[in-house]
Amino acid sequence: MLTPAQLRAARALLGIDQRTLADLAGVSLPTIQRMEASEGFVRGMIDTLTKVVAALELAGVELIGENAPSHGGGRGVRLRDPSTPLARPPNLGAGDGLPV
Repeated sequence: MLTPAQLRAARALLGIDQRTLADLAGVSLPTIQRMEASEGFVRGMIDTLTKVVAALELAGVELIGENAPSHGGGRGVRLRDPSTPLARPPNLGAGDGLPV
């Protein structure tokens, strides 16, 4: 399942706007706008979702599901579950620029 935040983040990683993603996926600009405005998970026709995901993957984005490992290698960013405590290495603390 794809979330609107994942879709926006994927575009940001690629440095593309909604119109460019629409063109790459072969869908309309209003379709991308509706997908990104969805609540919860992106809603749309399966064929349309498949086109958008394929366009993102072809452009180099690896979409990672919740609790799924990443096998693509390279750098990445993953949103941590907010209910999971933040692990802090013991040598970090005041003066390191991170909140304590």
